[in-house]
Amino acid sequence: MQRRTFLTLAASLAAPSFAALPKAKITRVRCYKSPGDAARRPSKVPPLFNQSTNVVIIETDAGLSGIGEGGSKDTLEQCAAALIGRDPFRIEDNWQIVFRGYFYPAGREKLHALGALDMALWDLKAKALGVPLYQLFGGAAREHVECYATGYPNKGSLRETARACVEDGYRAFRIGPADSNPWDRFETTQRTAQMCREVREGVGKDGAWAVDLHTRFDFADGVRLAKQIEPLAPYFVEDLVRSENPDLYKVLRPQTSVPIAVGEQFGSKWDLNMLVENHLIDYARVTVPNVGGITEFLKIMAMCETHSVGLIPHFTGPISEAALVHLCGAFSGPALMEMLPRATSGFSYLPQCFDFKNGKLWLNDRPGLGVTFDEKQLPLLAEITEAAQPTPIYRRPDGSVTNW
Repeated sequence: MQRRTFLTLAASLAAPSFAALPKAKITRVRCYKSPGDAARRPSKVPPLFNQSTNVVIIETDAGLSGIGEGGSKDTLEQCAAALIGRDPFRIEDNWQIVFRGYFYPAGREKLHALGALDMALWDLKAKALGVPLYQLFGGAAREHVECYATGYPNKGSLRETARACVEDGYRAFRIGPADSNPWDRFETTQRTAQMCREVREGVGKDGAWAVDLHTRFDFADGVRLAKQIEPLAPYFVEDLVRSENPDLYKVLRPQTSVPIAVGEQFGSKWDLNMLVENHLIDYARVTVPNVGGITEFLKIMAMCETHSVGLIPHFTGPISEAALVHLCGAFSGPALMEMLPRATSGFSYLPQCFDFKNGKLWLNDRPGLGVTFDEKQLPLLAEITEAAQPTPIYRRPDGSVTNW
C-alpha cells in the first residue's frame, strides 16, 4: 500500500498539470475607438489608417474575453463576423478562415484588423489557462527586452541628447534623416551623415545608435550614405530604399556592410521571406498587428531564427507593444524593441499595459497579455454579434482549411 501511494505521488509530481480549456464559442466582438496615435503625432493630424490603436474585445459564452488592438471599423466588422460562433481556442484555424475566406487574400489593411482579433484570441486563451502569454511560446528566453528610443526628448545638442538617452538605460539612440523639402538629395545625404557622426560621438565608443532613412532616399544615395557611415558602426540602418521592391536588396546588400533592418511597412510572412532566406537583412522590423497578429508573428520568428536574423519590431500601439514583449521575450535570437519615451505612460484607458523601466521592457506574470481596459473611457465603434462568411470554406479530408 505504501509503495502504491509513493508511486502515485511520484507520478503526479512528474506529470505536468494543465488546466482544461472549457468549451466556448465566440458570441460578440466589440470595437472601441481609441484616441489614435496622439502619443506620436500632433492632435490635429488624423490617425494613420494602418497604424490604428482601436481596441478590440472578443467575448465568449463561457464568460471569457480577450483584448487586441488595431483595424478600422469596416475591416474589423468584416473579419469579426467570420469568427462569430467559432471556437476561440482554435486560433490557427480561425486565422486561416479570416485570411482565406474572401475572394482576395487579406491585404495589409485587412491584416491589421485580423491582427487585432488574433491578438485578442491569444490573450483570451492564455487567460483561460491562467498564464502569461509568453509561457505559451516556450517560456522566457531573456530577463528583459532591451529598447532603443525613437523621439528621445531634446537635451540640447544632438550629441547631448544621444548621451542622455544611453545614460537613461536605453540600449540605443535612433535618429531619422535630415529634413529637406524640397528634397535636395546631395545636401540631405551630407547632413544626415554629419548627424550620424555627432550621434556616434554622443553615445561614446560603447554606446549604440541607429538611423532610419524612412525609404526617402533614392537607391544611389542610400548606398552612398550607408558607405559613409560604415566606420561609425551603427547598430542598424533602417529602410535604406523604398519597400515596394524588396529585390533591390539583392543589389544593395553587397555594396554596404551596415546592419540592415527592414519590415515596418510589410504585412504577412510572404512579404519578408525572400529577404530573410537570402540573408539580405540583419533585422526584421515587422510588428503586430500589421503582419496579421501573433499567429503570423510566431511563424516569422521561427523563420528569422532559422536564418540568423534578429527582431527589431516597429512600435504601433500600447497593447501591441505589450504583445511584443511576450513575443520578443520568448525569442532566442537578438531582439531590440522600439520605444517612444513620450508613449511610456498616459494611456488612461489602460490601467495596466506593458511594464517599462530604466529603458527596458520587462516580462510580468499577469495572465494573458497582462493588459486591463477601462471601456468607459472610449466610445464604442462597432459591435458584431451576427456571423457572416461570404465565400465557401473548403476543408481537406482531415479537416484543415484550404482555398475555396
